[in-house]
Amino acid sequence: MNNQTKGALFALLATLLWSVNMVIASGIKGHIPPVGLAFCRWTIACIVLAPFAIKNSIENWRIIKKNIRYLMLTALLGVTIFNTLIYFAGKTTSAVNLSLIAISIPLFIVVLSRIIFKEKVSNIKIVGIAIIITGVFVLITKGSLQALFHINFTIGDLLMLVACFFFAYYTILVRQKPNELNPKVFLFSIFVIGTIFLFPFYIWEHLFYKKVIFDAKTVLTTSYVGIFASLVSYYLWNEAIRLIGTSKTALIYYLIPVFSGILAYFFLGQAIVITQIISMGIIITGLLITNRT
Repeated sequence: MNNQTKGALFALLATLLWSVNMVIASGIKGHIPPVGLAFCRWTIACIVLAPFAIKNSIENWRIIKKNIRYLMLTALLGVTIFNTLIYFAGKTTSAVNLSLIAISIPLFIVVLSRIIFKEKVSNIKIVGIAIIITGVFVLITKGSLQALFHINFTIGDLLMLVACFFFAYYTILVRQKPNELNPKVFLFSIFVIGTIFLFPFYIWEHLFYKKVIFDAKTVLTTSYVGIFASLVSYYLWNEAIRLIGTSKTALIYYLIPVFSGILAYFFLGQAIVITQIISMGIIITGLLITNRT
């Protein structure tokens, strides 16, 4: 298996895991407070990764210290802020709006890659991106242009847009990772630093807003998001960036609504209608076109 195929597969698996996370999130809305969910998520990720990374991290302490500013910025954007903003956004906006705004993540990444790395955006890639966006709009609006005009935006939508930009910038930072930082040490470092940044906000939320109730639903949810939607998916995403670059990795993110629709059909009993099938075909076609370049 060559690097291009492996990188695309890693990005696909990461996207699938995040899609499962979105389906799960629809069932826990209001059950766990936003910062509490984020803090538990990353704490679990740190604990699970620790046995595999803590020894190497101690041995590479000088390298970590040397790159601490880079690690702190990467952790702040990709761990502390990104997911926490999504949880806050979900409290005041609809899943439709979140899906619509999520379109901006790959676009932000392509633009930033062009500015920072001077990556060329060919005409065929622009066509492919346009096709992908068309497919996402068909999926969100169910083929009705009128439905798009009746979408109402809230403060949650603004938070989601900011979160998308931060994740795009995180993806760019991952590509700039110093070679002296091996993947496990890098991942463990940003998880720990990001969780430390979250801690004071978690304490405030716990004391003055809402406590996390550790019932069966909370344990199962945080276990999934901590292990699969955090540890495994972030490792796969970071490796995909290393293998195939930021732009190609970013475009695969557009499959989230496709995966989410299929998963919702099997696990939530939500019907798949003809417009969803058409949109999935459009999105996949666009991805095939853009990844030929």
